[in-house]
Amino acid sequence: MILYHGSKFKIEKPIFQGSKIDNDYGPAFYLTRDLESAHEWACRNNVIGYVNKYSIDIKKLNVLDLTDKSKYSVLNWIAILLHFRELSPSFVKSFKTRLEFIENHYFINPYSYDIVIGYRADDAYFRFPLDFIRGNITLEQLSHSFELGELGIQYVLMSQKAIDLLVFEECFMSEKTYVEKYFSRVNSATEMYDLLSKDEEGTRIYSIIQGDK
Repeated sequence: MILYHGSKFKIEKPIFQGSKIDNDYGPAFYLTRDLESAHEWACRNNVIGYVNKYSIDIKKLNVLDLTDKSKYSVLNWIAILLHFRELSPSFVKSFKTRLEFIENHYFINPYSYDIVIGYRADDAYFRFPLDFIRGNITLEQLSHSFELGELGIQYVLMSQKAIDLLVFEECFMSEKTYVEKYFSRVNSATEMYDLLSKDEEGTRIYSIIQGDK
């Protein structure tokens, strides 16, 4: 399998758990199969960065595939996201019960696996799961937003074993056009959010909690 990583730097050998602690799945190495997404990620800081290309045989790894709808729901992904992402103290205080429910019922420890396959929560889209916790949007709207939000799928290396199997192929500089494309994606998130009807019928978090009682 060929995977890409967009960065400000050339990265021949990633460092295990070398990323920020509050990334989607915690400190890990984040990749994508989508070359366009890697280009955009390389240019996300308004600079022209690099796309690093790798190959890996994931058949040798213990895989958590959160996109497998026969086993997992968007709630499993949201539970992991909310576990690792930094939340404001006021948000945690206001929705403590709901956050604990999601954690207790849907959280899967990604560090029990070598690699995780799942959605990418671009910062522009992070308001969607937060508004789901607030009860402002439905589970159906949340799922639809991430499935059709053009965010792509991440391949996240969670173990040293996975890092050791990653083979660096090449590195090449991205292009200026991808700076604009990255910010266009951010704008599309705002447009999608504005189109959501806050009164739409569907499953809200308080009905999920009540149904479990």
